[in-house]
Amino acid sequence: MKKRKTLVDVAAAAGVSKMTASRALRGDKDVSDANVEKVKRAAREIGYYGNHLAASLSSKRTDLIGVVVPSLSNIVFPQVMSGVTDALKGSALQPVFGVTDYDPETEYDIIRNMLSWRPAGLIVAGLDQPDDTRRLLADAGIPIVQIMDCDGDPVDTCVGFSQTGAGRDMAAALLATGRRRFGYVGRNLDKDLRAAKRKKGFQDALRDQGLDFIDTIDGSQLQDDEATLSAIACGRRMTADLLVRQPDLDCIHFSNDDLAFGGLCHCMAAGIDVPRTVALAGFNGLGLLDGFPGKIATSRTARREIGETAARVILKTVEGTKTESDKIHILTPTISLGDLAVTAE
Repeated sequence: MKKRKTLVDVAAAAGVSKMTASRALRGDKDVSDANVEKVKRAAREIGYYGNHLAASLSSKRTDLIGVVVPSLSNIVFPQVMSGVTDALKGSALQPVFGVTDYDPETEYDIIRNMLSWRPAGLIVAGLDQPDDTRRLLADAGIPIVQIMDCDGDPVDTCVGFSQTGAGRDMAAALLATGRRRFGYVGRNLDKDLRAAKRKKGFQDALRDQGLDFIDTIDGSQLQDDEATLSAIACGRRMTADLLVRQPDLDCIHFSNDDLAFGGLCHCMAAGIDVPRTVALAGFNGLGLLDGFPGKIATSRTARREIGETAARVILKTVEGTKTESDKIHILTPTISLGDLAVTAE
C-alpha cells in the first residue's frame, strides 16, 4: 500500500515551510497569493488531500457545511444547492447534502448525524421543525441558517420570504384580473408546510373580498396507486376531477408549478382555453413552463440567491464578520401573470 502524502510533502514540493503550506491550504489571508498558488499547485501535483478528521479533533469542527433539503424531484432545491456551492467556491468550506423527502423523522436523523461530524454550520429548509429537531439546532453551537421561509421564529438566521405573503400576493394579482370562481389543487400539505402556508395566505386574501375556494383537492382523495404518480401526473388527474365537479371555475390555484403543468396538460387535451376559460396559477417559476410561455401564472423565487446568501452568512460567522443585519434576509418572489395579464386588459 502506497504511503499517503503529507503536509510535509506539500511544503517540500512547493518550496515553503510546513506552516506556510498549512495556512495556504486553510485559506488564511496573510499568506501571499504567490505562495497560495504554489502550495495549491504542489498539493494537486502530488495528490495531497489532507486529513480533516484529525484537524477537526484539534479545532473541534470540520470544514463541512450541512445542507438539509426536503426534495430533489424538481429544480427548486438543486438550484438552492447550486447557490450554496457557488458561494463557497474558493473557501475552505465544503457542503454536504441530505434529503428528507418531507419526513420529520428523516430530517431529525439527518440533522443529528450531520451534527455528529462537527460541521462549521448548517443550512436547513423551513422554520417549522418539531420540538426535538429544533432543540438539536438550538443547542448545536454553530451557525444555523433556515431557508425558504420567514413566517416564524428562526433558531439563528433565516433567508427566504413569507410563504403566507406569497399566497396573498398571488391571490391579489389574480383578483385584479377579474377572476372570482377559484379552485385549489395541492398535494402532501400535511408534510409540505410551506405550501400549506401559501394556501392559507391565498385563502385569507379571498376571504377579505367575501370569496373562498369553491372546491379543493389536496391529494388525500387519490387512490393508493394514484398517490405514487409524479407531481405532473397527479396535477393532471386532480385538475380533471376538479373540473368535472366544478366546470364553471375561472381560476385554479396549485401548490406548485409541477401540479399546475399537469393541470395545463389536462386542459390542452380537453380543449379548454387557458387562460381565457380557466386561469392556472402555480408557484416557483420553474423552467418547465418556458415551453408554454404565458399559459400559467406563477411566482418566481430567487432560489439560487437564497442558497448563496445562506452560505455567505455562515462564511461571515466563521470569519467573525457577521452583524445583526445578517439575521434575516427577505427575498420576495415576483409574480408573472403571463397571458392572463393580457386577457385582463
